[in-house]
This record gives sequence, structure tokens and C-alpha cells, in this order.
Amino acid sequence: MATDTVNIKITRVEESRISTVDFNNLPFGKFFSDHMFEMDFVDGEWQAPTIVPFANLSLHPATSAIHYGQSIFEGLKAQKGEDGEILVFRPDMNAKRFNESAVRMSMAPVPEEIFLEGLRALLDLDKDWVSSNEGQSLYIRPFMFATDDYVGIRPSERYKFLIITSPVGAYYSEPVPVKIETKYTRAAAGGVGRAKAAGNYAASLYPAKLAAEEGYRQLIWTDAKTHKYIEEAGTMNVVFVINDVVITPSEANDTILKGITKKSVLQIAKEWGYKVEERDVTVEEIIEALKNKTLQDAFGAGTAATIAHISLIGYEGVNYELPKIEDRELSNRIKDHITDYKKGRVEDKYNWLMRI
Repeated sequence: MATDTVNIKITRVEESRISTVDFNNLPFGKFFSDHMFEMDFVDGEWQAPTIVPFANLSLHPATSAIHYGQSIFEGLKAQKGEDGEILVFRPDMNAKRFNESAVRMSMAPVPEEIFLEGLRALLDLDKDWVSSNEGQSLYIRPFMFATDDYVGIRPSERYKFLIITSPVGAYYSEPVPVKIETKYTRAAAGGVGRAKAAGNYAASLYPAKLAAEEGYRQLIWTDAKTHKYIEEAGTMNVVFVINDVVITPSEANDTILKGITKKSVLQIAKEWGYKVEERDVTVEEIIEALKNKTLQDAFGAGTAATIAHISLIGYEGVNYELPKIEDRELSNRIKDHITDYKKGRVEDKYNWLMRI
């Protein structure tokens, strides 16, 4: 397939593996579609893009990404609309954020045109992998890593950019109990918290493991210096509703990932007449709101889960229960609306959908 602007060489699989996947029992991130997009950065420029059968990669033992962590990724989803059309939610935002991560990690940015047209071509080829079952989608993982075969600390001169896709079910099947983390840190000011860098997620695994041993599914991260300010919830942005005001930590802090789902939530909430505040959010005010019952809603917003209801918040050995899920107004309404938006069931008034 060739688009009007980007020529992509395609090598098709001889036989699809789709018949080996049980779409009635679909875990998150364990099955992968037939093809992948691949492009290499060599000698200062991106080489010809290709789509090839999904396969293992062969790497030199000195591949610099393995040793020095130059690795970034994105996550987005494709849905099947009511008429069978394939729809992708705000992929242009992912392309922009991907390149912001690349710049921060001293990597070669990918031309947005190639990012988007490669994605379009890949989804057109593997469109049968996009399930029409309710609650299922095709998860899309663009990623890039350094490929110099050199053990020395400097930015790599070569990179590999790929897009793989995976049919998935729900990320969280039930509301999530979380703990406010006051010892370990996700990101510090001046660091790479804003980048979607692989190492950020590696650093979160151990404290998340400790929290899981206490019965929590995720952490609410706080600032590295004082642990007085809320930053994110697990791998998602976090949103609170207190006294009918929608509150979320400000992206002015470079420790917080720019959330595409969160940004969409806030825009829709404003249109619905909610007062929205993006600002510093203190642990103290959240705990106080929990104690005096003015915290009406709390949820994570991200690509994998879209909206993840928070069931309780643990802090300093005390668990604070949140209102019943069925009694929450914004998170339920917004989850249904964004789901319908992604499925093409409501008007695409913001032009957020890529149509395949």
C-alpha cells in the first residue's frame, strides 16, 4: 500500500494467526497482530518505512538501549465503529507527545506524517484484528529504541522505530484501591517524568509491588521533594471532583505526563458546565475532603483503561472509602461518553477521530 505522501513497502504474512486467538477470553497485551511497522534511523536520516510480518528482533549484545535506556513509547487504541469503520482516538496527539519524549531523551524525532501514515497503513492491513465485541479494542504500541552496537555513554546515532498492535480486553475490570506514596518517587523536577520513557515505568514497579502486598492495585504518586503534592495515579493522570469542582494536577510541572485522555476529559467537562481547575493539588486537601465527605469522585484517566474508578485511597495506614461507583456523576458520564465517541456513536465535533 502506498499513501499519497508516504511510500511504505509491505510484506504480507503467508497465513494469518487470527484464528488462534480466543476473542471471548482476551487478556491485555498477550496476543499480537499479524504485521508490524518498522523504520530505522541511520546516517542521520530515516530509512524507507516497511510493514513486515510480526516477528522477533535480533539485537547485538551491546545494543545501547539495553545498557543506557534510550527507549520511549506511546499507547493508543483502535475501535470498530457501528458501521465497521476503524476509528483511532486523537493519534496526532500521540505523535506530538512521542516526539517530545524523543527530544528529551536525545533521540531522533519521527516525522509526524510518517508516524500517522504508518499507523494508518498498518491498521488497514490488520483491520480484521479490531474486535467489535463490547469492551475490546486493538491496542497500538509505537516505540523507539537506540540501536548502536557500542558500549559508551553518549546519544545513539541509530534508532529503530516500530508500531505493533495487540487485541485487548479491559485493563481494569473493577474499581481500583490505591495508596498515596510518600517514600518512593516516580519523577523529580528537571528529570524525565514528562517523557514516556521506558525507565520511568521500570522505576515504578518495586514500590507498586510493595503496595500490592498491602492490598492496593496502584499508587498515587507525590512530588519527590516534599511528598505533599499529588502528581499521577499509577500509569495514569488523576482527576478528583470536590464540591462539584473538577480538579487535576497542573501539567506546568515537568514531572507529569501530558495526558491525552485527561485533556479530553477536561475539555468535555468544561463544555458540560463543570468548573475545572488545573493546579497544584495537595495530599492534605484530598485527605480532608475524604474525611468531610466532600470528595465526590476520583479516577485515573489514561489510554489503557480510559477511566479507572478509584474505590479507596490509603494514606498513613488509614483507608478512606470513596462514594459508591453508581453514585458518581462525572466519571460514569464521561466514561460512557468517551467510549461512545471512540466508537463513533456520537458526533465527532472536535475532529478527534482518525478513520481507516
